[in-house]
Amino acid sequence: MPKGYWIVRVDIADQEQYKAYVAANAEPLKQYGARFLVRAGQFEITEGTSRARHAVVEFPSYQAALDCWHSPAYQEAIKLRAPVSTLDMVIIEGYDGPQPE
Repeated sequence: MPKGYWIVRVDIADQEQYKAYVAANAEPLKQYGARFLVRAGQFEITEGTSRARHAVVEFPSYQAALDCWHSPAYQEAIKLRAPVSTLDMVIIEGYDGPQPE
C-alpha cells in the first residue's frame, strides 16, 4: 500500500500564534503515524511561485493522511492556524512504481 503525504506551503503572519497550532497538531500527527520529511529549511525557487515555508509530511498510507486531516483534533488545530497564516496543502498518494534507471 502506498504511503500518503501532505505537501504544505505556508506564509505565517504571527509566529507566536502559529506555535499554538504546532503544539495542537502534534497529537493528531502522532496518532496517525506522521513523520516530517521536510520542515522549513533552505529552498530555491526554480520555477513558479512559492510561500515562505514548506513541509512534506509522510503517513503510513494515503488513508491515514486523509484521516488525520479530517480528525476532530486536527480540525481544532486548524482553528488556531487559519487566522494567522495562508496555506496551500495537497494530500497525495505516494508512488511505488518503476523509477528511472
